[in-house]
Amino acid sequence: MRLAVGALLLPSVVLAQGDPAKGKDLYAKHCAGCHGLSGKGDGPAAAAISPKPTDFSNKGYMAGLKDQYLFDLVQKGGAAMGKSPLIIPFGKKLKDGEIRDVNAYVRSLGR
Repeated sequence: MRLAVGALLLPSVVLAQGDPAKGKDLYAKHCAGCHGLSGKGDGPAAAAISPKPTDFSNKGYMAGLKDQYLFDLVQKGGAAMGKSPLIIPFGKKLKDGEIRDVNAYVRSLGR
């Protein structure tokens, strides 16, 4: 019985984590301008931004960030999270699932 319940819960856990393949296009559209296509914080707008955009390819740094924190940061923006106000809130542009997809893609850049 426990196995069956666990199997029923597994799909929702996977969906809650997001799909990096879906997140890639959203990232290119909404994030790469600052963070760069490879996530190194070297997008076309990065030179004009201080502090510099986060380098998502930094495995150690990314490992220290909780999924909920990344979700909240993307949804609410930097000012709401005590970070740079230049981090745009995407909560009105992206659905929750899309934010999770973007975050899953961002996590894949540091692997």
